[in-house]
Order: sequence, then C-alpha cells, then structure tokens
Amino acid sequence: MICLAAAGRRSHGVRVLVLNGPNLDQLGRREPSVYGQQTLPEIEQALHATAEALGLELRCVQSNHEGALIEALHGATDCDGIVINPAGYGHTSVALRDALLIADRPTVEVHLSNLARREPFRHRTLTADVAVGTISGLGAHGYHLALHALKSLLAPATPH
Repeated sequence: MICLAAAGRRSHGVRVLVLNGPNLDQLGRREPSVYGQQTLPEIEQALHATAEALGLELRCVQSNHEGALIEALHGATDCDGIVINPAGYGHTSVALRDALLIADRPTVEVHLSNLARREPFRHRTLTADVAVGTISGLGAHGYHLALHALKSLLAPATPH
C-alpha cells in the first residue's frame, strides 16, 4: 500500500517516508482493544492533514513483506526523515535494522501499543537503537508526534 502526499504536486518541504510493517493493513479489525479502531488508510489520511499543516511531504508505504520494506528504505534517498512502525519485524529483523542504517536518515520508531506492557519478546526491538527516538503506547497519535519531532529535527537543515 503506497500513498503520496500532494497528489503529484512536488512541495519544497521536508520529505518523510512513513513505513508500516506487517499486519498493519489489518488495523481496525486486528485486536482493536490493543491497536485501536482506526484503519491504516484513516491514520494515513489524518497524517496527511498533519503533514500539510507542518509543511511536510509524505510518502506512505505498508507491506507485509520484509523485502518490500527494505526496498522502500533503499529507495528513501529522496526523503529527509523516516517514521517507521516495523511491527513484528522490529523484534526479529536484522535486515530491516541494517536497511535503516543504510538509509542514514533521522528516524522515529512508532508503536501503537505500549511494548513494555506486552509479552516479554516485544519489550525490545532491534530497530530502536538506530532511531533518534521511539514513541510507544499512544496509538495513532504517536505517528503525529513523530512528524512533529522530525519537523523539529530537520528544520535547521532545510532551506527556507
């Protein structure tokens, strides 16, 4: 699933890749008590509104396939920052971690649920230490906070 901000228009703002991992395409029906009622398209639509208000350009990618996520990171050379919810791959994928290192962009990791309150195997992610920060347990609001954080982090490096 790919969504692009500005429907073909190219802004001069900060470009952000929003990358969502496996099973996040099932939001709204997957354990709503844990992950909330919103679907991923609803979350992305709200993110576009936040991005527009912040002067950001978004590219959203979701895949249930590890290789597709890695390829999206390899193609992130036109992006200034990354928001990633690696989902289950965050706990298991050295390859996804390596792709984040290759992308070499400021990254904020987001998790809808509070990993510290989940099963022990979810308490640690392999990707967290390559991110500038992690937002966990705030539901979809975490994505909006991540956009604000990246805007703040990238603003000095962005020409006005």
